Amino acid sequence: MNGDRPSKLLAIARQIAAANASFHDVRGPGKGNKATNAFMQNLRDRALAVFGTQCGEQKICGETSLAVDFYFSREQTIVEVALGLPNPGCEYEKDILKAIMAQDLGYKVRRLFFISRPGAVKKCDQPGRRAVREWARSRHKLLIEVHELDGEPRLRRRRVTDR
Repeated sequence: MNGDRPSKLLAIARQIAAANASFHDVRGPGKGNKATNAFMQNLRDRALAVFGTQCGEQKICGETSLAVDFYFSREQTIVEVALGLPNPGCEYEKDILKAIMAQDLGYKVRRLFFISRPGAVKKCDQPGRRAVREWARSRHKLLIEVHELDGEPRLRRRRVTDR
């Protein structure tokens, strides 16, 4: 694998997702959480094997319970696996805040590298998220990148209501 460690991590994440034909299926609470947790554990284990160092689940946000999914100090990059980015309510802004908190605490963070599902790039280019991204870049010199796993965007579940 060529490139920096965040790019290598993205390639690993894509391999894991591609090996599971139902990876992008909507499972709902419970089953969805278990599938995400299994994916994250597999990704952390493979990252440790490839990089030879523990870079996952880093607590670089001070005296909070917040942790970033991965931190690569040499690349000055936080990687957040945010599979919900294509959804209206997600942790996009919270993940940006974690990166800014880490900067404020003296960690060298110049890039926030999101790994998400198909549809995330389009969703994160909407005006509100784009404004937050530009603010983080102009005020905190934080470059935000959104990268997608391979596949088709998920269909959103529709609520069925009686009228």
